[in-house]
Amino acid sequence: MILNGIGQRIYADRQKLIEDFSTYDLREGEFGNMWFVTAIGTLIINMDRTLKVIPNYKKQEWKGVIEKQDYAGVFEFCFWRFGEYITIVVDDKLPTKNNKLLFCQSETREVFWCGLLEKAYAKVYGDYESLANGDAIDALVDFTGGVAERINLRDVNLKDEKRRATLFGKLKADRINEALIICYIQCIPEERGKELPQGFVLGHGYSITDFKEIINDKTQEKGQGSSKLLMIRLANPWVKDEWNGPWSAKSKEWQKLDPSLEAELQFSKDKGEFWMVFDDFLNHLTNVDICHIVKSSNEFKLHSEWTGRSGGCDYSSQSFLSNRQFIIEIHQDEDELHVSLEQHDIQPNKSHTGRTLNTIGYSVMKVAENRMYRLHIPGKLIEKPDMIKTRSVFGKTVLSRGRYVIIPCTKDQKEHGPFLLRLYTHGKANVWELTEEGPSTIWPCLSLPSMVTTLAVLSLEKIEKPEGSKDEDFTPKIVVQCEGEKVVSKIPLELNEKNEWETKSDFEHVKVTFYRKKPNQPIIIEVFNSNKIFDDFCCQARVIDNGGEEGTSIKCDVFGRKKEKYTKKSGFIHVFVQSSPDLQFL
Repeated sequence: MILNGIGQRIYADRQKLIEDFSTYDLREGEFGNMWFVTAIGTLIINMDRTLKVIPNYKKQEWKGVIEKQDYAGVFEFCFWRFGEYITIVVDDKLPTKNNKLLFCQSETREVFWCGLLEKAYAKVYGDYESLANGDAIDALVDFTGGVAERINLRDVNLKDEKRRATLFGKLKADRINEALIICYIQCIPEERGKELPQGFVLGHGYSITDFKEIINDKTQEKGQGSSKLLMIRLANPWVKDEWNGPWSAKSKEWQKLDPSLEAELQFSKDKGEFWMVFDDFLNHLTNVDICHIVKSSNEFKLHSEWTGRSGGCDYSSQSFLSNRQFIIEIHQDEDELHVSLEQHDIQPNKSHTGRTLNTIGYSVMKVAENRMYRLHIPGKLIEKPDMIKTRSVFGKTVLSRGRYVIIPCTKDQKEHGPFLLRLYTHGKANVWELTEEGPSTIWPCLSLPSMVTTLAVLSLEKIEKPEGSKDEDFTPKIVVQCEGEKVVSKIPLELNEKNEWETKSDFEHVKVTFYRKKPNQPIIIEVFNSNKIFDDFCCQARVIDNGGEEGTSIKCDVFGRKKEKYTKKSGFIHVFVQSSPDLQFL
């Protein structure tokens, strides 16, 4: 193997070192790196992103210098790595054998940008050998700073037509939002490169470039079944091998297409593009990987590490809550949370490191509205860990107002290593790590609380609007108070068959935790009717029972306040209360 300076031994013309970007002018090298060809072939679809990876490319170009002697023979590339962008500089020498490039290269002899990009990427990992078993979606994350979502089509129940339509709509929306999407047929390493009868090649990745939902009136007129077609366009960076089934370039389906729709289904055979019906796509492809370019209003990046205190992934085990805990507080009534959990790359084939990729996942739990310390008993599970042995995992979930704890975890307690947790929301939110187990003090004159109490408001029953309320609607909120601390939350009500106000069936319990120095004092729950100017007081309940460590459900009578403090009013408040003198019990 010889490292030749480009233009010295390989080619004399250096006119297009990093110019003439083309998605469909690529091929893998002698040692096989199909995944990298897939990654850069997909990247080039978004030229804005490409020019961030290769900054100031015109100034770096051979013909961009003022005079020939100004050419420095070095090139600059930019990659996103574990939460930050890094700059990599390489020279113009590429590995060759018998004057032929060994790794990623262009079909055009004088174009070298893909080989230089691969060399810079190999430098990030240490050497070319480290790229032997790479993953295209991970490379796209490194190129763009996006987040990776992996969909195994065999794990999704696609027999239902509505599920198929939902998946089609999701992928189409992701593409509109400038996500980079690839698909492939999963196979064992020994089968990579094998061509299937339908034209697909095992191990090759295909870029998804467009989605169309069309109504083919010509088909309907001939009585040939449903006229609605869900179409997906793929692009093959290798150009020569492509789909040969229905809606392929020479298929008879094009003759049945209404001429007015031809403009909707444009494709370039020279660029390896082809259309498929979405059902055929689902029947033949096994995996879809999506690199989301997240455009949420808020991004939170948290670096941490799985260490000796890692607790595994079994939500029901006592060790689970020894994992790292991160809290997110949602301020909107409803918001969509995007979660990306990423671990550092550790190549499985490098046995001398003594490490492999961890099997990772995360859980999301609803916790008390005023949670300040680490959890010691599980909260309400919103999303359970979906454990995958991969560099990163991704998920979305819609959350209502309140606080939630996110717990990144590994499958085995012995799996350690650094990780990056990225959270995205559309509305305002706060995020921080829970590190303290409970209240503490370094001052002898300050006493610690003697009891921790968790109270959950389960429902309101037959609560009436206050007399004289001018507001026709009843939009109550509750205020839970204990020793000067208060928590405010909304309570959605609806009228039942008896025209009585009761809590909606989908009501999310309001949960609060207090660390109490005076446990004999009651916890006060007040109900108000929310108005634009002044809130109308409805009633209050006083919770005296502490519930014990097992906890107990209580049906609380409600009363007035001040002069009506002992006047019983209509309705009840149902709560669950649990307490312990051990401040790290709850």
